[in-house]
Amino acid sequence: MVRAAALVSGEGAELQAILDSMYFQEIPDFELVAVISSRRGAYAMKRALSAGVPAYVVDPELFPNITSHSMAVANKLRDMDIELVILAGYELPLGVIPYQFKNRIIGTYPAMYPAFEDVDGDIQLAVLERGVKMTGATAYFADSDGRVGGVIMQKAIEVKPNDDPETLRRRVLEEGEWKILPQSVALYCQGKLSVRGKRVVIEE
Repeated sequence: MVRAAALVSGEGAELQAILDSMYFQEIPDFELVAVISSRRGAYAMKRALSAGVPAYVVDPELFPNITSHSMAVANKLRDMDIELVILAGYELPLGVIPYQFKNRIIGTYPAMYPAFEDVDGDIQLAVLERGVKMTGATAYFADSDGRVGGVIMQKAIEVKPNDDPETLRRRVLEEGEWKILPQSVALYCQGKLSVRGKRVVIEE
């Protein structure tokens, strides 16, 4: 049984995909032990508690810098004997956490990485401004800097002529991130992911 925790900061839309997959028993050998939020009152915490998952706050305002805050989060993860960390809308830098959970942090990126990796702001607005016909979502292992590392899987999403940033963002989330995040977690729990250099291989 893989003991996992999700890191959240806001609404927790990505978290809901994990909670739904748990409800329908789509992730084998998996237990979501805790949800850890960087913000008090984050709606993601309500989602967790409604699903019977304990939720905690590690408030960055109580720490002098991001390093000390990330150390506190890492310590809490270790205290709960967490094996896998899921980024479910976490908005802060990961600091030291990736060093202690190498190849054990899974997150999603709302494009076909490395496309639009240099965008500082609204990725879906940038997609529309460039006239891209296909975009998508990427599930990945976080690298040592907490950014997108080895790509686990990707899902292509068509950009429709009448899309605006909000409709595109919603479709990338629902048809992309909500699909590949629990699928990637399931592959991890089944022992089917191996990392070779910078490449993630899905074992049969």
